[in-house]
Amino acid sequence: MIYALCSWCGGYLDRDSSICRACGADNDPSAPQPFDEGGIDVSDIELDRLNPWSKIKHEIIEKYASAYTRILRKQPYLKRYVYIDAFAGAGVAVDAESDELIAAGAMRALNVEPRFTEYHFIEQNPDKVALLKQITSHHREVQVHWGDYRGILPGLLERCRYEDFARGVCLLDPYGLSVDYALLEEIARMKTIEIFFNFMLVGANRNVLWNIDPAKISPARAAMMTHVWGHDRWPDELYDREPGLFGDTRTKVSNDRVIESYRKRLLQAGFKHVPTPIAMKNRLNAPVYYLFFASQNETGASIVEQILNNYR
Repeated sequence: MIYALCSWCGGYLDRDSSICRACGADNDPSAPQPFDEGGIDVSDIELDRLNPWSKIKHEIIEKYASAYTRILRKQPYLKRYVYIDAFAGAGVAVDAESDELIAAGAMRALNVEPRFTEYHFIEQNPDKVALLKQITSHHREVQVHWGDYRGILPGLLERCRYEDFARGVCLLDPYGLSVDYALLEEIARMKTIEIFFNFMLVGANRNVLWNIDPAKISPARAAMMTHVWGHDRWPDELYDREPGLFGDTRTKVSNDRVIESYRKRLLQAGFKHVPTPIAMKNRLNAPVYYLFFASQNETGASIVEQILNNYR
């Protein structure tokens, strides 16, 4: 019996699939050829605007990704190391300062050297998915997934199982408070995946914590915070009680205390190392979100700590 081989890594292909189970490459002979980047048509797509703090975030992730792949390349027993972006965008964005079209997110990850063995980009917006597929069409190690990350990411995490000699880096960069604590626990249990996670402090303050009395928070918003925090006792951690003549009042704790409490929640989720995150600030020097890193690996955490200290 003759088996087809992956043209990318040389592994055997399943009879009924062109997707290599070893490296994730698509061996479909009809796959499109490399495109001319100068010919991208984005006139009908509402692209993200890349602000200065987002550029810093990309720089931090790129520096760590490069260090990560350099280290893993020296581990001959590893079969693959995977890059997953759960909120990938279109691969390009508009520079908020110059209004120019620039590489962002997925495309910047693909420029990291040494390279990962496979990349998975998840995006829910169909227009952005179409553009991202066009931009990455000549990268056989790339798969673009259309849909909600909640339904797609669990299957991709299986690409990083310890028993398969695989490792991974996962970027969780949501627009708001949308990443459930249960997912972070699942990732921590695998012990093979390191995450960069943006905790949207602005979203937490505006949607939930702005209310002086936590009892007046709407049930829907309280439930959202419960999913993010992992339990319904978060008011006890995020509000101080102050005695008064007419009974106790509740006051939101400082932003620094909110962030430190969440750092502890990541440790409680099962990650062994969670360095102090870095605040991504707007032009008014106000924190927009905090970039967290969480890992089981002390070396990785030490590298990230050094990188973050250069931006603090």
